[in-house]
Amino acid sequence: MQKTAIVLGATGLTGRNLVEELLRNDAYSKITLFSRSTLGRKDAKLEEHLVDLFKLEDYKDNFIADHVFCCIGTTKSKTPDKETYKKIDHGIPVTAAKLSAKNGAECFTVISAMGADANSKIFYNQTKGKMEQDVMVKNVPNIYIIRPALIVGDREEKRFFEKLATHAFKIFNFMLVGKLKKYRSVKSVHIAKTMIEVANYGYPDSIIKSNKISELATTYDGRN
Repeated sequence: MQKTAIVLGATGLTGRNLVEELLRNDAYSKITLFSRSTLGRKDAKLEEHLVDLFKLEDYKDNFIADHVFCCIGTTKSKTPDKETYKKIDHGIPVTAAKLSAKNGAECFTVISAMGADANSKIFYNQTKGKMEQDVMVKNVPNIYIIRPALIVGDREEKRFFEKLATHAFKIFNFMLVGKLKKYRSVKSVHIAKTMIEVANYGYPDSIIKSNKISELATTYDGRN
């Protein structure tokens, strides 16, 4: 039986890759997007809702799917105000997990970050860590948290320093072995494939660390 999916953050780097993978995957009959702006993608399987993501509960009657994928995230440069930052990186994923539980979703998968730690003194890591804590207590049968290192791919928006870092990591990735392997940059399309893989076939742990993402993406490719 085919499944249905919800994607939040479809206009972002990983979100776009995720939507394309879901559209190509015959296991899914319908993909519903909740976004602030249109993806500009047309497909018979696609349903798009342009909404205020800070008020997701207003759209609870439409927030129904087997699998919910959350690719929401911002940056300090885009969102310098800390309260707004929390509302995006913590508030939206937690509300989405809450609605997923209420509406009977089988699986909720969310992108976090390497270094996420609710007790961290670093605001970014602390916010991600608290998000993970609050998502995990929601009553969804299967919850997976993806913790990538630096995410690389073709962005529509250009972040100068991130672009420099991306080129640097391409050079030094091969030097990161053993315990340092977890710091390798991760392709956004590999994250997308990993999210679908664990949603459909599970994973022994709720936390998927960065160095496992490419491996799981390869497993996904072997199935499709």
